[in-house]
Amino acid sequence: MLDQILERLNFSAWNEMQEQALKTFRKEDNILILSPTGSGKTLAFLLPILESLDPASKSIQSLVIVPSRELALQILQVFKSMKTPYKVTVCYGGHEMRVERNNLLNPPAVLIGTPGRLVDHINNKNIDLGQVETLVLDEFDKSLEFGFEREMNSIISEVSRVKKRVLTSATHTVKVPAFIGMDDYAKLDFSGDQIPKRLALKMVRSKGNDKFEAVVKLLGKLGNEPVLVFCNHKDAVARISDLLHHRKISHETFHGNLDQDQRERALIKFRNGSIRILITTDLASRGLDIPELRYVVHYQLPPNESAFIHRNGRTARMESSGTAYLLLAEREQLPKYLETVPEEEELPENLLPEEPEWQTVYISGGKKDKINKVDIVGWLLQQGSLEKEDLGRIEVKDFGSYVAIKRHKVDGLIPVIMNEKLKKKKVKVQISG
Repeated sequence: MLDQILERLNFSAWNEMQEQALKTFRKEDNILILSPTGSGKTLAFLLPILESLDPASKSIQSLVIVPSRELALQILQVFKSMKTPYKVTVCYGGHEMRVERNNLLNPPAVLIGTPGRLVDHINNKNIDLGQVETLVLDEFDKSLEFGFEREMNSIISEVSRVKKRVLTSATHTVKVPAFIGMDDYAKLDFSGDQIPKRLALKMVRSKGNDKFEAVVKLLGKLGNEPVLVFCNHKDAVARISDLLHHRKISHETFHGNLDQDQRERALIKFRNGSIRILITTDLASRGLDIPELRYVVHYQLPPNESAFIHRNGRTARMESSGTAYLLLAEREQLPKYLETVPEEEELPENLLPEEPEWQTVYISGGKKDKINKVDIVGWLLQQGSLEKEDLGRIEVKDFGSYVAIKRHKVDGLIPVIMNEKLKKKKVKVQISG
């Protein structure tokens, strides 16, 4: 089956970490995998899980606990892309409890969930974890950092028959808590250099203590490239966003106070190029399904080296190169964890970021309506009189779809297709807010 999955994923071979994880899982009960963001950790634990599943079982066999809904959905998509015969279900806060409860009536082979929501299902007797044999705690240090220790402890007490435990982290200094029950384990350390050799570090000095003008100039200099701008606090994200709105500079924000729909729309628009600037907290440093970037910007310097490494992990992955910019106030000192002084970047005057060429259009029809990407493309070309080059990335969700369309075509398109049925369904079409 693994050879078939390799072909379905269009890979020539598994990477070294995935190979080692498979071999180690076959002979060890407890494994700790240390590897940076974007290195393939998800497959490193999904492949061994797949080997261990019993097709005759009608119970939940493997449980994957994750710190965030975005990571849960990302793992779900990877598992589905493998096209196995096994059912997989995802549970997370912000998702309708009723929908999840109905999905759990027929227990999946693999259950993926965030700690709080899993505890809710346990308390409501929607799930029975008594037959789980493989437990995965993905980015487990992040779950602890988010304050989920009590929930994780409660969940682990339910998996009384677990035979295999897999923990993953991007942090090389991580400690395994006693309540997980891993006194002895095999460690696969692929964390490598703390700061990748392919990562260029540069710094930008602002005039005075307010860095906003400096970041606007820097974003203008980076041009059409997507960029993550990291802040330490949600208040800073909101302040920068307000100022960018005042300048009419397209962007989105991403942090823990936004609801699930807001966060999902922000990521969709970032992925499809409708926005190039995402202002975020460290929530975006791990576990998100976004393309590799050339640039990250530290608007506020991270409090420690670990946070610095995770933010930078969004660029310079695998064989690619990237640049991380440190924004410093006039008298601000460099962090002690930097061994060298980064090169200082000169900024242009009065150069604003350009408007993206794409804009996201929402269509109120999705997978549950038997609508797919091919249907949407045909509909927009025929009924909307668009050309193929006018269409960008399309994402079809359960109850709606998001399409990147050339910005200059959108205003004329919506009135034309507003009353046209898509696959015999009357749909609402609007610019995604």
